[in-house]
Amino acid sequence: MAKGLSIAFVLPWYGPGVLGGAETDARHMVEHLCAAGVPVEVWTTCARGLGSDWNENYHRPGRTTINGVPVTRFPVTLIERDRYWAIHRKLAYGGRATPEEEALFFTQSIRSRALCDHIRSRAARPDYVFVFIPYLFGTTYWGAYVAPERSLLISCLHDEGFARLVALRQLFRAVRGVACNSHAEMRLVQRLYGLPEERLAVIGAGVALQGQGNAQAFRERYGISTPFVLYAGRKSYGKNVPLLLTYFCRYRQRRGTPLELVLIGGGRVPIPPDCRHAVHDLGFVPEPDKLDAYAAATVFCQPSVNESFSIVLMEAWVQRRPALVNARCDVTREHCQQSQGGLYFNGYAEFEAALDLLLSNEALRRRLGERGRHYVAQNYTWEKVTDRFLGAVYG
Repeated sequence: MAKGLSIAFVLPWYGPGVLGGAETDARHMVEHLCAAGVPVEVWTTCARGLGSDWNENYHRPGRTTINGVPVTRFPVTLIERDRYWAIHRKLAYGGRATPEEEALFFTQSIRSRALCDHIRSRAARPDYVFVFIPYLFGTTYWGAYVAPERSLLISCLHDEGFARLVALRQLFRAVRGVACNSHAEMRLVQRLYGLPEERLAVIGAGVALQGQGNAQAFRERYGISTPFVLYAGRKSYGKNVPLLLTYFCRYRQRRGTPLELVLIGGGRVPIPPDCRHAVHDLGFVPEPDKLDAYAAATVFCQPSVNESFSIVLMEAWVQRRPALVNARCDVTREHCQQSQGGLYFNGYAEFEAALDLLLSNEALRRRLGERGRHYVAQNYTWEKVTDRFLGAVYG
């Protein structure tokens, strides 16, 4: 495609208060593109966010500007959200959807007929390309089919039941191209959907290198004086936080260590009663406190297997923290292998051995943290990521 095209990002919801890794990455991407003079805008629904009522037009329809980015909102199409979530739960717990359930899944997902009509009107012109993120919602499914030959997916794909829907295989094969956050994600797209390499691009996600956390300030503010393992992100079963809690409590019992665990981010998970005193669930914290938490942590742990990039892993490396990740996640394991910035575990025995090594060797922790920061600086600055993105759009 020729340079000079207007780029329209299509999302189910948008704004500084919207949670979600894909949504946050997209917002930062369009803000950086806009600041660089790229003709970019956002089209979204009037819905508030993932946890809101998808039938409610929380925002006014129409055009506004957010942090310099032109944003146009469209009224939602009424859906039966309970039917969507029933199928969502079935897929999340390993079930398979029937063809009828697949059709319902996307029909009853967040979407907007008015938004699709707007895409159709712009598709009649030669100067637009459409970027859809993330892959699972109706705004992407119905919107990308309006003009698939000019549509690019930023998939944020995980190796999970949703990714194996027949309807998604058809969608991925219909669009012009797919932008991936990592080489491991690209291999997953190829394995599931059989796409040729020329229709794929690895762009990554941008990470800010500025801002140094204050470890002492964090410890004083939250009353934590002992060494601690840090987890940042959504606290859910899908992110394997219960596994981390189980392993952490077992480690404390076996080692008799004063080590503590700090959790930051949304969601709730049950904390085992016998180590509740050693777990600090801080919920959402301000961004400066988050940087301070990274800087204060002894080890950063990412137990999730459902990652396409893991921005929190990169943020921890920016603060020079050593990482411990789940070996069953191809994405984060590959980041650790390429950066030499962390260790990975498969099962409790390896978790224990890795934590023993990290806690006992300060020089190793420092070396891993420095390598991690170097890896981020070499690969994931916003300048590098936006250049790769524009290459995928105009290539």
